[in-house]
Amino acid sequence: MTATGGKSFMGHPRGLATLFFTEMWERFSYYGMRALLTLFMTTATIGANPGMGFDVTTAGAIYGLYTSLVYILALPGGWVADNLWGQRKAIWVGGWIIAAGHFTMAVPGTFTFFLGLFFIICGTGLLKPNVSTIVGDLYPEGGARRDAGFSVFYMGINLGAFFGPLVTGFLGEGYQWHWGFGAAGIGMVLGLIQYRLGQPYLGDIGHLTTDKRPEEVAAMSRKFFGTFFAILAGVTAFGYLVYTGTIPVTITQIATRLGQGVLVLVAGYFVYVWTLGGHTAEENKKMAVIFWLFLLIAVFWSGFEQAGTSLNLFARDLTDRSIFGFEIPASTLQSINAGFIILLAPVFGMLWVWLDSRQVNPSIPMKAGLGLLGLAAGFFVLAWGAANASPDNLVSPAWLVVTYFLHTVGELCISPIGLSAITKLSPKRRVGQMMGIWFVGAALGNLFAGLVGGQLENMMPTDLFRTVAMIIGGVGIVAIVVSPKVKPLLGGAK
Repeated sequence: MTATGGKSFMGHPRGLATLFFTEMWERFSYYGMRALLTLFMTTATIGANPGMGFDVTTAGAIYGLYTSLVYILALPGGWVADNLWGQRKAIWVGGWIIAAGHFTMAVPGTFTFFLGLFFIICGTGLLKPNVSTIVGDLYPEGGARRDAGFSVFYMGINLGAFFGPLVTGFLGEGYQWHWGFGAAGIGMVLGLIQYRLGQPYLGDIGHLTTDKRPEEVAAMSRKFFGTFFAILAGVTAFGYLVYTGTIPVTITQIATRLGQGVLVLVAGYFVYVWTLGGHTAEENKKMAVIFWLFLLIAVFWSGFEQAGTSLNLFARDLTDRSIFGFEIPASTLQSINAGFIILLAPVFGMLWVWLDSRQVNPSIPMKAGLGLLGLAAGFFVLAWGAANASPDNLVSPAWLVVTYFLHTVGELCISPIGLSAITKLSPKRRVGQMMGIWFVGAALGNLFAGLVGGQLENMMPTDLFRTVAMIIGGVGIVAIVVSPKVKPLLGGAK
């Protein structure tokens, strides 16, 4: 049986089911743990269910570094699969590293906590980009059927993101934090079991294909992993010196400098490809659009990913979560966004097709601006709801539900549209690099989401949410105003 023949899964190759459930369980583990992360770090070290006792600023910086590095390591993870292991091995090894990370975090202790985060970062970098690559390879003919296959695959992502916080929140907040981390690891193991059982349905897809001799691949492997472990040793030594106070910097300062450095590197990269990349004027115009979308998506994720920081803390500290005499865990509210995605993604898909049939479909830059306005509207709503909130005057969870609804609307305007645009606008010999730039934009947004969310330490929630809304809304208005100027640079791409 091949990947494209035999039994089908919802009218698609049977191999899609293998990847659907692998991704579903991986996202179950990722979002399940993420929902607990900030809450655990900011919980006092004493009590029936002790946490780590970090202040909100420190917790936000750690959260931002963790979620950003998950995306950044997707770049070397993709390279390892393409040049050393193949996608299948990268997924298998990455999944077990992820599981090891969650189980390590299930053991109480500061060292095991950070070691577990390190494992999850490395494992996700190997698994995340390569599952999507194999999904695309299931459809060598491309076209609308491939798009439909990715739509089915996207549902698996959101099913995992929906159920993960429900399970880990119930165990982690209701009983012991480490039970929640362990449950995330069990989810990843279940995904790996079905991934192994479903291998026959993938046919020959995902194995390493290279024209290099085995000894050349082995030499590349030694060079790559030698460099990786040398960098790891340097980072570990730096971390130890920071921890002991030998180097007087804070985790927040490190996160800030990392964000600034990434911005400079990306800007420098684009200057290089525009001036020395050997591209035509038309290609340079399209890459200018990619750079603009990179900036917009970074701004978008810097607000959206506060779901795990400032919005999560608002749910815990200032929201009335009592339903029929039972207090639901704050982390379970993280499932709302994924639930709205499952409900609204088909609606938006039909909406874009309907608008396109009437030739009034907004351009890619216009949709990005609309996505930012949707995100800003959500923060304005929450700023309004937080105006009179206090520990003695808890507010309705409806404020968060409406906020997540508006954020989901914004996400559906900018995220899948932007991802599709990268593949259409990139020069053929730089598609992989431009996809990497998109991941870096997401990483940068996640990093700043943690830093901004950490400002709850010094700002009232209503002030923070209003400030975020005004900044993101301002960028959204600029994006809409300049979209008629940006549209001609698309070169006909829709």
